[in-house]
Amino acid sequence: MGSPIVLGIESSCDETGVGLVRNGRLLGHALASSMDEHARFGGVVPEIAARAHTHALRPVIRQALDAAGLRLADVGAVAVTTGPGLSGALQVGLAGARTLAYALGVPLYGVHHLAGHVAADTLGHGPLPDPCVVLIVSGGHTSLLLVRDLARDPILHLGDTLDDAAGECFDKVARAFGLPYPGGPAIDRAARAGDPRAVAFPRPLPGSYDFSFSGLKTAAARWAEGHAGRELPVADGAASLQEAVADVLTRKAVAACREHGVGTLVVVGGVAANSRVRSLAEERCRADGIELRVPPLGLCTDNGAMIAAVGDLLVRAGAEPAPLDVSIDPSAPLEYAALHPVASLAGAA
Repeated sequence: MGSPIVLGIESSCDETGVGLVRNGRLLGHALASSMDEHARFGGVVPEIAARAHTHALRPVIRQALDAAGLRLADVGAVAVTTGPGLSGALQVGLAGARTLAYALGVPLYGVHHLAGHVAADTLGHGPLPDPCVVLIVSGGHTSLLLVRDLARDPILHLGDTLDDAAGECFDKVARAFGLPYPGGPAIDRAARAGDPRAVAFPRPLPGSYDFSFSGLKTAAARWAEGHAGRELPVADGAASLQEAVADVLTRKAVAACREHGVGTLVVVGGVAANSRVRSLAEERCRADGIELRVPPLGLCTDNGAMIAAVGDLLVRAGAEPAPLDVSIDPSAPLEYAALHPVASLAGAA
């Protein structure tokens, strides 16, 4: 019979994603985003996100099944993001996943959202090498990890965000530059016409694997304020900011590979879609003889396929499923790919 088809549900922020994976192969996925509803507020509004997930979840499940040419009865396991993320948004996804698992009589797996980003790369490039260094760069997280067996082993943190993550920095600076939300793609577009050496923005924490983008965000905002009353050279500011972020991320990631004797760097998360982060990572990895893996663009941002991919790895590793009364953990640390917080602890948090 082989491994079951795993249906994955992602609802941690403003994307409702559903994916279907079996034996490491993506069978189909679908996505609905409420980003346009948040744009006028300059960021994600939790109540709007939760309501959008409620409306989108059933249609997105149907779209994913149709894309895969499958019926609900073909699903043999369900995986869902149980943290971290927005509490109300996570609850919607978990309620849907729990209902499906119970109705189908199949196991349920709680998945850590960031482990999903790591697993997304397996859908494009096959199993992760053991070990590999993983750089996660998303809206709320920037982490440098040493990953062995994603389904079985603890994840070693080499460095983490101390304040603003790279994605947050892009969003906040984009607003100061008069660019639209979300800031990452807007900065990337504006930077194409700019000079990355025009502004000497700082490179934070050069001697550490930790990340801090708050000072860089402030420096960019002060630079924009310094042009009050005259035209702001947005393209130069965007290119210089993007260069600073890409420089810090890739320099630390390649240094971590060298120090730990690891031959593969995997860059994942929404900011992995940034053109300069990708090109500078390629350049530096090539220079050091390191293999670079980045998921396909469509799997860099939040999606259900990545959650199904973790569920598929857990199933094939013989991991224990979650109890049906599994709860969410909106601020869960990344320790293991499986995330099965119990209701009593989550309720006390």
